[in-house]
Amino acid sequence: MKSLKGKTLFITGASRGIGKAIALRAARDGARIIVAAKSAEEDPRLPGTIFSAAGEIQAAGGEALPLVVDVRDEAQVEAAVARGVEKFGGIDILVNNASAIGLSPVADTPMKRYDLMMDINVRGAYLCAKMCLPHLVQAENPHILTLSPPLNLSPQWFARHCAYTVSKYSMSLVSMGLAEELRDQGIASNALWPRTLIATAALKIASPGGTARARLPSIMADAAWHMLTQPSRSYTGQQELDEHVLRAAGFTDFTQYSENLAIEPEIDLFVDEPPTTD
Repeated sequence: MKSLKGKTLFITGASRGIGKAIALRAARDGARIIVAAKSAEEDPRLPGTIFSAAGEIQAAGGEALPLVVDVRDEAQVEAAVARGVEKFGGIDILVNNASAIGLSPVADTPMKRYDLMMDINVRGAYLCAKMCLPHLVQAENPHILTLSPPLNLSPQWFARHCAYTVSKYSMSLVSMGLAEELRDQGIASNALWPRTLIATAALKIASPGGTARARLPSIMADAAWHMLTQPSRSYTGQQELDEHVLRAAGFTDFTQYSENLAIEPEIDLFVDEPPTTD
């Protein structure tokens, strides 16, 4: 049976939201999680820290190593990888989840925000992959999973928030590049994106009331689990939507992921598909 039991996952931004949901799903199998995030202290707007996430991971059946990591900082990422390997003996999976968002047009996007998105989203994903590679190549079924969208060059996605779009698509390009570069080494590199909005604390801030039109983070966690348990040598270079992954795995009822059953989930950014009825 497929399982992540005994696997070590390095998950960026795992203190809350989708990253934590992926960690908890893996923990149910008995996985070991390196919780790599900046949140060492509670933020009243964004509840959850690396320490509270570690406690939940342990309660779910996994092991956890909470580490303060800014994915923009090469020394911090290198040190976190080294500490994770020291504690757990290696790294089997990297999940590039940490991300910054800014949904503003060019004229209203400060360069500080532009740099933040490029540094966290693109450089961070690239840097974490680079630092994890020496350990992934030694793993039995190594995976890199990047939370970024399938490349969709429809002009509408560039018209309203050019900088954010370029940063997320660049993450997908990094994922594609890694897939081809590492194919012969048996390291899988894939991308995953939600088909609909996901009810996270960040969404509550960005769109008050928006979580009623969203699905629970557990849908992304379940889709990630299915991707990360595939054979790495044959399943790579994919850019997937969560719902598509789960439908291919035999799921037909998605109401378990609904925040509000009375409201149809809203389609997420970068997805051109119309809503479907579960």
